[in-house]
Amino acid sequence: MNWIAILTAVLTVVLRVVLPALLKRGRPSVENADARRALRRRLREKVLQTWGKAGAVLLLAAILWGTSGCQSPRTIYVPDGTPVRLRETIRKAKVWILDGDLKPVAGVMDLPEGWFCLSPPEVEAEGGVEE
Repeated sequence: MNWIAILTAVLTVVLRVVLPALLKRGRPSVENADARRALRRRLREKVLQTWGKAGAVLLLAAILWGTSGCQSPRTIYVPDGTPVRLRETIRKAKVWILDGDLKPVAGVMDLPEGWFCLSPPEVEAEGGVEE
């Protein structure tokens, strides 16, 4: 017999006998859920004994208060033309820069913390700035 036939026979045995046995062994089997229910009941009793009902209610209230939107940042409307001051540096901001002919040119720059920003001036239809 040549070595290919031997290798084929060994692989056939592994794939037909050993592999299904390993897969069957790894599957979860049916178990009694009473042990889990008893454990859950004991844990619940232990928590109530340690914290009491008032403690459980306070803990739930603290969780709900902490996840509420009370601490979220506010949105403030800024009227058009009002300057705003940057609170933190904005990296790689896409900006319009006016060239020598007062025509807007696209650019990218970092806007440092503390700078003031204004709305753009009125722009003519051709792209220049009104004087």
